[in-house]
Amino acid sequence: MINHYDIAYGLGVGVAAPYWLVKPSARRKMLSAFRHRMGHLGDARRDPAKPAVMIHAVSLGEVNATAALVKMLRMANPVPHIIVSTTTETGYNRARQLYANVDNLTLIRYPLDFSKAVSRVLDVLNPDVVVLMELEVWPNFLRACRRREIPVVLVNGRLSLASFKKYRLIKSVAAGMFRRLAGICVQDETYANRFVELGAKPGRVLITGTMKFDTALVADRVPGDDELATAMGLFPGAEPIWICGSTGPGEEEIILSAYRKLLATYSRLRLVIVPRHPERFDEVAELIERAKFRCVRRSQTVGHTTALVPSSSALAVPPVVLGDTMGELRKFYSLADVVFVGRTLVDLGPSQHGSDMIEPAALARPVIVGPHTGNFAEAMAKFRKADAIMEVTDEESLVQTVSVLRYSPEQAAGMARRAQDVVLKERGATLRNAEVILGLLNRRNQILREKTLVAQ
Repeated sequence: MINHYDIAYGLGVGVAAPYWLVKPSARRKMLSAFRHRMGHLGDARRDPAKPAVMIHAVSLGEVNATAALVKMLRMANPVPHIIVSTTTETGYNRARQLYANVDNLTLIRYPLDFSKAVSRVLDVLNPDVVVLMELEVWPNFLRACRRREIPVVLVNGRLSLASFKKYRLIKSVAAGMFRRLAGICVQDETYANRFVELGAKPGRVLITGTMKFDTALVADRVPGDDELATAMGLFPGAEPIWICGSTGPGEEEIILSAYRKLLATYSRLRLVIVPRHPERFDEVAELIERAKFRCVRRSQTVGHTTALVPSSSALAVPPVVLGDTMGELRKFYSLADVVFVGRTLVDLGPSQHGSDMIEPAALARPVIVGPHTGNFAEAMAKFRKADAIMEVTDEESLVQTVSVLRYSPEQAAGMARRAQDVVLKERGATLRNAEVILGLLNRRNQILREKTLVAQ
């Protein structure tokens, strides 16, 4: 039987091949992952004596959101074997960090949606339930799971307006995929209505909230932030610190220009930039130097234990710190007096509208974002309602807002505490999603037991 999706995917790979064959960085990434993503898993296996739950998270943000879910699922009796799959290299590396020492957990790269690649993975790992994070649905994968009677559930589901419009253009295909889902756990009512309009069965759509509120650490300080500050020559309390996290292309230039203007009033203000993607670390270092600031890179200070003495000269221009390591953004946020969350000020396309503003909010830090926050629409609605976040539109409003927060520390502290209260109030989505997953797992195991009894 002809599989039209396989034909379309094959044509897509053919069109893209010249790009990743010619570009060395793309070629290395593609070749290192391609065999694995075609379903050749090497020695990756699952424990056949345990029920298994496969959780698929596309990239870094989704992988981080799996941590609390995995922890909760492992509290079940019997403890299921967990299979975590990812798509991007940053997601895969983050998953390796999170789950390096976790027993009964298998980490793989999610198969490309070729029917044979999907079959190889499901034949080897044979999960009892598949969990898809946010909106990662592929027709061949869902078909293969249905043939094997493996229930698939979407959790932390969201359907942005841009994605909704695209799916509406192929509504017959979208409806076929969404109807195959055993459950769709979405973040808010708007997303629920969009899934139903695209063909999802209303009775299978549940509003469970966003798991990102659960994964954020609610605290005033983060372990290890003192050591990080010492290594980077930062002095919380003695000098104001502005952290710009998860920045994207075009934003660093705006931030550096704004910082130059702010130094005229706040000569001791320190700036830390942490780009979203590691492949941009060198590029951002060059931007900092080109803006006539000295750049201090975190990667070059790892293991540094000697505190630097802050300059006593009001005329000295402080160096800009570049956070060019993975997994330390939360510690940088813990050092902040003011936070700007990136991929919000410059329009980088609908898929990149917004980075996680919940993390710094959970640490009770005053947070500034730009106008492009569509990927965190439900969280932004909560923060706006509580007057717990500040929004800017350009460089000038960014300068003014940072100035306001520095000039009015009481206002900044009040906004930060309201933001932390929002995070505390909105927790609980992970538990609700885990209950749905375990319900499907128990039902699946009951069906398998009944089939075994009938066969005997």
